[in-house]
Amino acid sequence: MTKKILLVVSSLLVFGCLSWAADMSWTGTVSDSHCGLNHSTPSAAAAKCVEKCVAGGGKYVLVSSGKVYQLDPQDKLKGMGGKGVKVTGTLSGDTITVSDVAEAAEQSK
Repeated sequence: MTKKILLVVSSLLVFGCLSWAADMSWTGTVSDSHCGLNHSTPSAAAAKCVEKCVAGGGKYVLVSSGKVYQLDPQDKLKGMGGKGVKVTGTLSGDTITVSDVAEAAEQSK
């Protein structure tokens, strides 16, 4: 009985540690589902376009290293369109479940 309890507790600790390690981060530009890779670098023009597209029904996406990632929940990205950001969260398929988003330090040109 003691061995079973020890095994269960050990398993919970191992899986708990794995879930802590699951958060990753990506640096890129917030674009929208209509324009995708067209806004791969931060700019004022991109910001205006992205926010207009999102207001018209598009969704925020992250362009990072030539890939487009879907983002959920969307409300964490409000006002970040066209900006360089660092997104922290978990990846499932091509969707990042965002736990934190912050404006990235100025990117080199």
